[in-house]
Amino acid sequence: MDVRLDLAMGGRSIWDVGCYPISYTRTVVGETPLEVFGWQATGPTWIDETFVGQMRFDHEVHAQFDCSFVIPFHVFMEVLGSEGTLNIPNPFKPGVDEKIYLTRGDKTETIKIKGQELYIGEVEDMADAILLGRSPRIPLDDSRTNVAVISALLESARAGRPVKLDL
Repeated sequence: MDVRLDLAMGGRSIWDVGCYPISYTRTVVGETPLEVFGWQATGPTWIDETFVGQMRFDHEVHAQFDCSFVIPFHVFMEVLGSEGTLNIPNPFKPGVDEKIYLTRGDKTETIKIKGQELYIGEVEDMADAILLGRSPRIPLDDSRTNVAVISALLESARAGRPVKLDL
């Protein structure tokens, strides 16, 4: 059986694929959400096959995401602000030559981003931490915070109410 579908093995769409938009959003905002709300659609093995979440941050910043094992594949990040919208078509697995799009009013600007082969940055970061004693780019506390946000989203989905985070 696929461990992603086994509740006893920690399987859930939010743990497998939902962790990425949560972490990405937290990085862009630079904060931990104050409150979260989650909904889940469970399958025959009782894992969330689809999860939809909202996060409320300080300064009236709001984010929402969805993740799923069963709906058609779609991946993008969209950052909306008072002056424009930034669309990132491949936020989690960018290619070597990527483009993002900044829209202000009725004008869209294409911005080219120089990427790298997938996972090279992670391997180099780990090697630097082990061999050179450097601090990793993503500290353990950041990973722990992401786990706390996911846990709060799951609690919200079970309880049917928003959950405040006090980290």
